[in-house]
Amino acid sequence: MAIGKARSNKRSSSSSRSSTLTTTILVALCMFGLWLLAPNTLIVYPRTTTRSSATTSSQLSSMSDSHQIHPTEPIPKKSQPVFQDSQGDLPEDAIQTDHGATHNDHTDESSELPNQSSTESKAQAETDNNVSEQENNGDSDSSSDDNNEAEGDDGGGGDKDNRDVKETDPDVGENPHGAESVDEQQLQNQNSEETSITQNQEAEETREEHASASAENNQEEGTSDDKLDDHQSSDNNEHEISDEDQQKRLEQHQQQEDDQVQQGKSQEDTQGTSSHDQVEHDEAPLAQTGNHIDQSQLGGRKNPETHESQHNILHNNNSIKNISSEETGRKATNPDTSDFFPTGERSQIPKESKKNSWSTQANESENQKDRRQNGQDDQDGSIINYKWQLCNVTAGQDYIPCLDNEKAIAKLRSRTHYEHRERHCPEDAPTCLVPLPKGYKKPLQWPQSRDKIWYHNVPHTKLAEVKGHQNWVKVSGEFLTFPGGGTQFIHGALHYMDFLEEAVPDIAWGKHSRVLLDVGCGVASFGGYLFERNVLAMSFAPKDEHEAQVQFALERGIPAINAVMGTQRLPFPSGVFDVVHCARCRVPWHAGGGALLLELNRLLRPGGYFVWSATPVYQTLEEDVMIWNEMSNLTVSMCWELVTIKKDKLNSIGAAVYHKPDSNECYDKRKHNHPPMCKSDDDPNAAWYIPLQACLHKVPIEANQRGSDWPEEWPRRLQTPPYWLNRSQMGIYGKPAPEDFTADYEHWKQVVSKLYLSGLGISWSDVRNIMDMRAVYGGFAAALKDLKVWVMNVVNIDAPDTLPIIYERGLFGIYHDWCESFSAYPRTYDLLHADRLFSRLKKRCKLIPVMAEVDRIVRPGGKFIMRDDSSTIREVENVLKSLHWEVHLTFSKNQEGILSAQKTEWRPDSYAASS
Repeated sequence: MAIGKARSNKRSSSSSRSSTLTTTILVALCMFGLWLLAPNTLIVYPRTTTRSSATTSSQLSSMSDSHQIHPTEPIPKKSQPVFQDSQGDLPEDAIQTDHGATHNDHTDESSELPNQSSTESKAQAETDNNVSEQENNGDSDSSSDDNNEAEGDDGGGGDKDNRDVKETDPDVGENPHGAESVDEQQLQNQNSEETSITQNQEAEETREEHASASAENNQEEGTSDDKLDDHQSSDNNEHEISDEDQQKRLEQHQQQEDDQVQQGKSQEDTQGTSSHDQVEHDEAPLAQTGNHIDQSQLGGRKNPETHESQHNILHNNNSIKNISSEETGRKATNPDTSDFFPTGERSQIPKESKKNSWSTQANESENQKDRRQNGQDDQDGSIINYKWQLCNVTAGQDYIPCLDNEKAIAKLRSRTHYEHRERHCPEDAPTCLVPLPKGYKKPLQWPQSRDKIWYHNVPHTKLAEVKGHQNWVKVSGEFLTFPGGGTQFIHGALHYMDFLEEAVPDIAWGKHSRVLLDVGCGVASFGGYLFERNVLAMSFAPKDEHEAQVQFALERGIPAINAVMGTQRLPFPSGVFDVVHCARCRVPWHAGGGALLLELNRLLRPGGYFVWSATPVYQTLEEDVMIWNEMSNLTVSMCWELVTIKKDKLNSIGAAVYHKPDSNECYDKRKHNHPPMCKSDDDPNAAWYIPLQACLHKVPIEANQRGSDWPEEWPRRLQTPPYWLNRSQMGIYGKPAPEDFTADYEHWKQVVSKLYLSGLGISWSDVRNIMDMRAVYGGFAAALKDLKVWVMNVVNIDAPDTLPIIYERGLFGIYHDWCESFSAYPRTYDLLHADRLFSRLKKRCKLIPVMAEVDRIVRPGGKFIMRDDSSTIREVENVLKSLHWEVHLTFSKNQEGILSAQKTEWRPDSYAASS
C-alpha cells in the first residue's frame, strides 16, 4: 500500500516520462520478489553452521586421539524454509518433547515435510518470515518456568516484579515432562498491527487477573511470564521511561534518603521506641507484612533457633584457642624424587590440629547431627564385591538426589515460596549410578566450549526454542551454540559489561570488583564472559522448567550451581560478594517484608554494588511503576544509595545500580525501624539450612573486623593475608593466622608445580571445571591461578569455617555436607580433589554413597586426586576399581598416601528398584 500511494502521488506531480520510469522500477521489484519466493532460492543449512564448520577441521585434528569425536561428513542439501535456528541433522529425539510428540513449531514442520509442493513451500516461507518477525519483537517466548530464570528470566525466587499471565494461555503451566507448544496457526494469522493490539490487550488483562490470582498460582506461571516479557519488549518504545522521569526518580530517592537522615536527630531522643520495635522483631523473626514467610512454610527444617548458636569463627575475629597436632598427610616422599611429595617442614606447613575449637556450619543445624550417626561401611570386603546398579528415577540421566526427591516434595504443605525447588535430601543417600546420555562425547575444550557444546551431552532443545531469539542458545547441527546474549543483553555480554562499568566506573571489573553473584543466571553467558575481565561469577538458578540452564553453563565450562531464593539462606557467608547482579531475574524483592532483598544485603560486601536490570527500572506500565515505588521505599529503608539509573540504547533496557553502606550511620538515623535490625545473637555467617530473616545486620566498623575495609585489588588479594587476620589468632595448622595462610599457599604451590602438573599424567588442557572437596584456605585453587581453570572450593559443615578467607582472596566456594548430594548436575566436573577428606568423612557416613556421588559429578574421562591416610586410600581404591575407574597411581609412606584415578564410560547393565 505504501508503494502504491507513493506512486500515485508521484504521477500527480510528475511528467509522463517519470511515470513510465516509476512503472518500470515497480515491475522490476515485483519480479525480484517473485524470484525470492521461488523454492530454489530458499536458503539451505548444512549439517553444521558456517561458524562451526570453519573450525571443525582444526578441532578434529587436535582431538583425533579421542574415540568419541568423529568428523562430520557433509550431507545432501534439502529444501528448507529460511529460519534463524536451523535444527540441522539432529536425531529424532532432538525434535521431540519428553512425551515423544514432535514439536509443532515451524522448524519441525519444515524438516518433516521435505516433499511439499512449490506453492506450499512459498506459503511456508512467508509464514516463517512472519513468525520470525514476531519472535524478534519478543512474541514467541513460551517457556513453562515456575521459578528464577535468569540472564534475563526467572532468577531466584518469583515472578512478581513482572506480569503473571495465566489467562494469556490457560494451557501453559508447570509441566515437568515436556515443553509447551505455541499456537502456530494463531501466530501465522496475525499481522503486525493485530499483534500490537493483542499485546496491549493481554497486558491489560494480565494486570486485572494478577490482582485476584492466588499467591501459589502466581508462582507456577513462569512460562507465561516469559511470553509477557516479549510483549513488554515489543512495547518498549511506548512504555519506556523518559529521561526526565529517570532524573526525577533519582531525585525522589535522594529526597527520601535526606528525609530519613533529618529524622535521625529526633529519633535519638526516642530510643525507647526503637528498643520496643527490636523486641517485637525478636518475637517475630520473619516479616509480618505482605507475602510473609512463616515458620510453617520453611521447607520442613525443624529448628527455629539454629541461627542462635555460637559461631566463634576466624572471620568474626574471635581468637582460636590452643590447638594440638596430628599428621597432615604431607610427609609422603616419592622413592624416585622427593620433590613430588614436599614434606611438611619443607613447605612450612605445621601439623594440622586434631582438636578444633572453631565453630562450624554443622553447629548451626541440629538436623545435621542425625547424619553423623550413619556410620561407615562394615568391612573392606563388602566394598570390593559391591554390585552397582543404575538409578531408576524419573530424572534419569539428569538426576540430582537432593533436588529430585519426589517423595519429600509431594509431602510439602506449600510451594508458595519455592519450597519444592530447595534441597530435600533422601534419608538414605543413593548408592546407584546415573546413566550416560546416548551418544555422549568428550566435552570440547575451553574457550571453544563457551560458544558451543555437543548436543548429545545435554540433549535439551527447549531453551533454544523459546530463548533463541534472545541469543541464549541455538541449535546448529550436532552442536548447541551460545551467541553470548541474554534477555537483557541480546547483543552480547561484553557490551553489557562495558555499559555497566560506564554507568558506575567504580565497579572497575577485575580490579575493585572480583567476585560477583549472578542471581538467576540462565545459561550463565554473563558469568562466562566476565572471565575476560578477570571477574569470577558465582551463578545460580533453580532446576526448573527452563530445562538444563545450569547444566548448559557447566558443560560450557562456566561455574554455576542449582539454588533458589526461597525460604532459606543461600549457602554462603555474609559480606563476601563485591557485586550482586540481577538481570530480569524475576525475584519479588519487594514482597514479604523484603526478605529476599535482605538476603542479598547479607551476602553483599559493605560498600558493594547491587545491579538491577529489570522492566520496573525503565518501563512505565502500571505494575512496573508499582514495583519501582515499593523497591524505592524498601531500598531507602535499607540505606542503599541509588547511584544511577542508566539506559542501554543498543539493548533497549535500563539498569539501576545501588550501593550498600559501609557504616552504620544511616541505620542509626532511620525514621522507622523497618526492616528491623537483626537480633544480636543472629549470626550473619550461619548459612546451612538457616531460615531467612527479614532484618538488617550491622556493618562491621572496627579496624580488625572483616568487612570494615575493602580487600586488596586483584590479583594482590590472592596472596595477601586478609587485613583482619592478626598474629593473636591461631591458624588451622597451629601458627599465627597470617603465617598459617602464607605457609599453606607456599605448600600448595610446591605440590601443584612439582607433582600435580607433571607427575600424575593429567592432560591439563582437558581440565576446566575443578572442585576442591575439602578446601581450607583455598591454597590449592590459588596455586592454579595461571591455568585456564576455575575451582569450586567446598568448606565442609563440620570443618573450620574458612570460607570467608577464600572469598577475601578473590576466589569463591560453598558450604556443603558430603554425607548429602551436591547441588550440581551429573557429569559436570573435570577434576575432583580431596585432601584428607575421606578419613574424616567415613566417621559420619558410609563410603559407598559418597563414592557414588563422586562418580555422579565427574565426567567420563575426568580425574580424581586424593591425599589421605594409607588405610583410607586402600578403601577408596577398592571402590574405584568396582566402579571400573582406571587407577593410575597409588603411593603410601609413613601411613600417608596419594591416589590418582580416571573415570571411564562404564555403566552397569541393570537398574535398581524404583525409589
